[in-house]
Amino acid sequence: MTNNVKIFDTTLRDGEQAPGFSMDGGQKLRMARALADLGVDIIEAGFAVASPGDFEAVQTIAREITGTTICSLARCNTGDIRAAGEAISPAKDARVHVFIATSPLHRQYKLKMSKDQVIEKAIAGITLALEYTDNVEFSCEDAIRTERDYLKTVVEHAIAAGATTINIPDTVGYTTPEEITDLFRFLTTEVDGAAGAVFSAHCHDDLGLAVANSLAAVRGGARQIECALNGIGERAGNCALEEVAMALRTRADFYNLGTNINTSKIYMASKMLASITGNPVSRNKAIVGANAFAHESGIHQHGMLANRETYEIMKPEDIGLEADNLVLGKHSGRAALKHRAEKLGFTLSDNQLQSVFVDFKTLADKKKEVFDADIEALLLGEAIGAAGPWEIDSLYVSAGSDSFSGGNNQPEATIRLSHEDGRKRSMVKCAGGPVNAVLLAINELTGHDLHLDSFNARSVTEGEDAMAEADIRVSKDGESFHGRGTSTDTILATARAYLDVINRIERRVKRTQNKNGKIQQPIAAQH
Repeated sequence: MTNNVKIFDTTLRDGEQAPGFSMDGGQKLRMARALADLGVDIIEAGFAVASPGDFEAVQTIAREITGTTICSLARCNTGDIRAAGEAISPAKDARVHVFIATSPLHRQYKLKMSKDQVIEKAIAGITLALEYTDNVEFSCEDAIRTERDYLKTVVEHAIAAGATTINIPDTVGYTTPEEITDLFRFLTTEVDGAAGAVFSAHCHDDLGLAVANSLAAVRGGARQIECALNGIGERAGNCALEEVAMALRTRADFYNLGTNINTSKIYMASKMLASITGNPVSRNKAIVGANAFAHESGIHQHGMLANRETYEIMKPEDIGLEADNLVLGKHSGRAALKHRAEKLGFTLSDNQLQSVFVDFKTLADKKKEVFDADIEALLLGEAIGAAGPWEIDSLYVSAGSDSFSGGNNQPEATIRLSHEDGRKRSMVKCAGGPVNAVLLAINELTGHDLHLDSFNARSVTEGEDAMAEADIRVSKDGESFHGRGTSTDTILATARAYLDVINRIERRVKRTQNKNGKIQQPIAAQH
């Protein structure tokens, strides 16, 4: 048995399908690049049959991402597997991941199949997947609640049919560390043909045990962990990639196992995912939370000054969080910006560097000092955002207390937008608040009528000239969209975030029209 644990990342599939975490194709591709750079062994790029957009995203990732295995999920039926096989076909290293439920509850109420029928379906699915690749993973959905003897039989048939990876998912986050260790020890020693397959754990966090259970499965013989950045995923989420990777690294003395993860890339990848999805990481989140390496207690600070190891079992640099917060200013050049970007975990092309440098100079003219968090906001904007078609040419907002205006004046927004087709439009709008005035004006100028679901603005640095980051989530026709904007002006950051949503919607409509296709409703997949 190998001493290396494969990291199977499902951020773009299980993570992305969770409510509030959806990504478009371009965002998925950017995230896939970050995951490949992080060193994950397998990227589950999506559920190809779910929609034309998901199929296209998986295929694009398969075509453009190298150095890792690209995988697509499929149920054990012909349509799913053919869609997955065709989507991953451009990849240099491809995998099809097929699954079928095996527990009594799922057999009786969801599948309405007998034990033998489930096995027949599993064998047929694996056999068809082998027409596209010899790297086939098979999952027993709800394996933890499956009768142990029957689970053993299913796994034996899957291996005999040609599956090279066997996944044992805790689909509903039900198991305990002791229980899952014993189950994996049983399967890896008692299943016929077990030595010819890699056993994998996919644990959900419904009881807060996903990481603990994944590590316990490894102790029982699993050599692949299925996880997601920031622990995102269905319901309470998945096992957090950053936590298992750092646990195996930090406690190598206990586990005697390693991964191929470049942990210095963790922080950047985590920040990128939070910005793409508009779901910030909790301050007290292990490894990547803002408080993970912060110390306020006087006792802790005293110990830290004497020796960091008194209260830190990891170094900030281990995850790519630089200890030195180099200050840049308006006199800093491209080389200094590029160097700092690399220290923060970003690799910029010449075109990207030029674009970020223009924004950096604009920011540096407004601020005396530009800190790491400011630079990260600019870099993430470049990595995540896409140009147009709408842009803000100018924005002016007036607002004040009724005690000064005599109660006669409402907050007012004056905004001018330009479109890539040459149109220029402007409007003055009054409303109950300055943000509301801006959003209503943008709606009328662009011809969109969006429902605002959530709005959040925060300062990414400190001081009166701090950079503001705004996140907006809206819904239209039953679908949710997220936008992000930054500026030293909170209202402008909000306007940019809202326009970012509109631009995403218009780019999506344009792509769909170009293909003369219709957008399907997505098909959910859990295991």
